[in-house]
Amino acid sequence: MDRIEIIKQALSDREYGALLITSPPNRLFATGFPSSAGVLLVTKGDAWLYTDTRYIEAAKDAVRNAHVLLATNEDTYAAQVKAVLDENGITSVGFEDKSVTYSGYLEWSEKLEVELTPAQDLIIGLRMVKTNDDLENMKKAQRIAEKSFEEILQLIDKDITEKQLAAELVHHFMRNGADDKSFDPIVVSGTRSSMPHGVPGNDKIGPGFLTIDFGVRLGAWCSDTTRTLCIGNPDDEMVRVYDTVLSAQQAGIKRARAGLPGSDVDAAARAVIEDAGYGEYFGHGFGHGLGIEVHEAPTASKSSEDILPKGAVISAEPGIYLPGRFGVRIEDVIYITEKGSENITNLPTRLIVL
Repeated sequence: MDRIEIIKQALSDREYGALLITSPPNRLFATGFPSSAGVLLVTKGDAWLYTDTRYIEAAKDAVRNAHVLLATNEDTYAAQVKAVLDENGITSVGFEDKSVTYSGYLEWSEKLEVELTPAQDLIIGLRMVKTNDDLENMKKAQRIAEKSFEEILQLIDKDITEKQLAAELVHHFMRNGADDKSFDPIVVSGTRSSMPHGVPGNDKIGPGFLTIDFGVRLGAWCSDTTRTLCIGNPDDEMVRVYDTVLSAQQAGIKRARAGLPGSDVDAAARAVIEDAGYGEYFGHGFGHGLGIEVHEAPTASKSSEDILPKGAVISAEPGIYLPGRFGVRIEDVIYITEKGSENITNLPTRLIVL
């Protein structure tokens, strides 16, 4: 069953008669067609995708589960959506309350002359659960990213900068078949490895930890992986911190299964880091959902209220960051099952010393 049919079924027990989808990720999820401009309207019985001249030809070729129509300055998105709503007697429409700005909400309310009801949770719930085909496509994305990472290891030396290494990684992504990067790679070395989301700089890679956080986009799907390497031999504390992070990751992965709160998974990993005396240096959560976006629901963090459903894909990425000294993060991606999880990352987690 295609996703628009699934959305129609989900609408069957909702008070609103249609769902208005304006965000690119959710349009991509529903139709399989990527575009920066467009509006998707789904009722309990039909669907319409409106887009502009840049995408209309490609959309008509690619989209089979919705009527594809051209929006123009004269025949606008709002005018065409309103015509469908009026024709079907629909007076209440669900909208993406977590994506639409307040000004956008006011504009749609005025032009459509209907009640707009918060409905993004419907799409969020559907996107959490990946099909077998989705999972296989995510694995393909992982393999491309992993191959590219292994290829750039030989390029790491004292004459390459963080920024140059990040550029080489993206170059290898594309050579190996990725459609794009899923986010700008994080490449930080030495004392800068203590910054979880540090931006690659012009400094040459020197002794100490080197953290590389990377991912590709293949079709609709994202990958996400982090490995921390060491340039030169690590000292005793560096080894202790690395081993603690790895043990924490393994504890969280072992705890993960469908039906558990994401906070329980985080707690299992966090306890390992706290017991080692580094609790204050683990500031982010254990993991986040991954799919059409590199960060999506569900989350596995200290404050998360999400229940992990069967079929969710989440990252497993605890870390310890000692300001001004060094940091370590190890990130795999796991698929949540009723009995536990499947790790879809193939790279080894042992510390690589170059």
